[in-house]
Amino acid sequence: MNEAAVAIDGLKYVFSPGRPAALDAVTAAIRPGRLTGLVGPDGAGKTTLLRLIAGLLLPAKGSIRVFGLDTADDTGPLHEIIGYMPQRFGLYEDLTVRQNLTLYADLCDVTGEARKVAFGRLLAFTGLAPFERRLAGRLSGGMKQKLGLACALIRKPRLLLLDEPSVGVDPVSRRELWRMVQELVADETAVVWASAYLDEAERCDEVLLLNEGKLLFCGKPAELTGRVAGRSFQLRGIAGNRRRVLAAGLQRPEVQDGIVQGQSVRLVLREGASPPAPGELGAEGAELVPVDPRFEDAFVDVLGGGPGGRSKLAEAMAEAAPSEGPTVEAKGLTKRFGDFTAASEITFSIRRGEIFGLLGPNGAGKSTTFKMMCGLLRPTVGRGKVAGFDLRKAPGAARARLGYMAQKFSLYEDLSSRQNLDFFSSVYGLSGRRQRQAVERMIEIFGLEPHLRDSARELPLGFKQRLALACAVMHEPAVLFLDEPTSGVDPLTRREFWTHINGLVEHGVTILVTTHFMDEAEYCDRIGLIYRGELIATDAPDALKASVRSGELPDPTLEDAFIELLRRWDVRRGEGP
Repeated sequence: MNEAAVAIDGLKYVFSPGRPAALDAVTAAIRPGRLTGLVGPDGAGKTTLLRLIAGLLLPAKGSIRVFGLDTADDTGPLHEIIGYMPQRFGLYEDLTVRQNLTLYADLCDVTGEARKVAFGRLLAFTGLAPFERRLAGRLSGGMKQKLGLACALIRKPRLLLLDEPSVGVDPVSRRELWRMVQELVADETAVVWASAYLDEAERCDEVLLLNEGKLLFCGKPAELTGRVAGRSFQLRGIAGNRRRVLAAGLQRPEVQDGIVQGQSVRLVLREGASPPAPGELGAEGAELVPVDPRFEDAFVDVLGGGPGGRSKLAEAMAEAAPSEGPTVEAKGLTKRFGDFTAASEITFSIRRGEIFGLLGPNGAGKSTTFKMMCGLLRPTVGRGKVAGFDLRKAPGAARARLGYMAQKFSLYEDLSSRQNLDFFSSVYGLSGRRQRQAVERMIEIFGLEPHLRDSARELPLGFKQRLALACAVMHEPAVLFLDEPTSGVDPLTRREFWTHINGLVEHGVTILVTTHFMDEAEYCDRIGLIYRGELIATDAPDALKASVRSGELPDPTLEDAFIELLRRWDVRRGEGP
């Protein structure tokens, strides 16, 4: 137990001469039988570090030893003791679950009785036994991640490297993945879990925090969280617009970070600063209450604070035109694929200047509903309306009033950033001087100038998402549909996105958004929870939390509410305990 699972000493890595080091002077130890979180902003060096530990890259300077094996000299024995699950789904989507397991068993030389035992153990461990004949491409996001984990565990590793295994995965599947990995740690496997979810990092035994290739912190999460003790507050009882209160708070010099939490606003102060009075934030009558700091508060503090509350995007856009009645309507939307009903009788409406969130587990029917509302999928039954236009009768007119950012990066990866901007602006009907002005405005607002000649495929994830949002809003739509817009990006980039979203809503834009980040869902005015193809609950975030409050859950989080509401629905249907 005293031997380090991974000993990193003076590590440096450079992708090409003349470029800044991807990792520089990193020294750390990762211990066996512990879960070590790896966190940091996009481009911090997390994936590069995991690939170096796995022996897929070689250090330019310094060394890495895994249970005494040098990653540069002992690659054969090293690969026998490491399991690695890459960030992107690295399996074969046109093979079944069992065929993927068989391929990885062949690669790892697991044969005969050992293979039979491993398959039985892994299929039971991941709950994939009923789906072993299903094509991997047809699995839900959570099931894909479980299959990826199973393949990484074909030969039981002493060190397991997981590169953001829970990105794009719903809260139920996240908890299941977490449980599985904790079982491995209890069996003395060393696990490194790179994560964009800081609530996951908070539960790790130790954390490595990277930024721009430098190691800023190595230790227990509580040690980092303790640095911001006494600086976290929640503004409760806000009678007015909580988004405006947040924006006002983020403009004040004493406030370092802030987010919306249901009907409240959470603020983190700079070191040594005194809290502002609620009236100074436009929240007369509200109460500013000290709350326990979170790991995310400390994370943002170490990185120098959040991006602020000003949205240049919103300031550059015209006010959305007033509308009578709902701006977005879904009435009885149903979609069947043969005998399978993906969405059934989905009905909701969204007012002008409102954020409506669609939440639900992977495979619940969110994306199907989303595509029907965008006019990309024709409903079997029911209808949708956007900005007064029926999607069946006038799909072109409806699409001209909305902007759409797809769940997966939907731009043309072989085109440069500039070419994508030019193409999508023309698709949305912009031309001539108006087109040129719109494109230049997006380049300036999203800081795309350094990447204009880069192909979209080569962009860092944060810039890919910025480019996708820029292409969706260039024509100043009255309605914006965002399908998991911040999946996989770091907390600072997510804050930047929500600053823009909040600013657009204040300009009358109507937002429909899906997300698996429960802290993002807190920004929504109302949430629709979709499960097994049905809309099972619709209410404000705080109301949903209140609906599951009990002796066992005296102060439920939105994630608690999400999971409990699904459980209750299963019980009513006779399918749960």
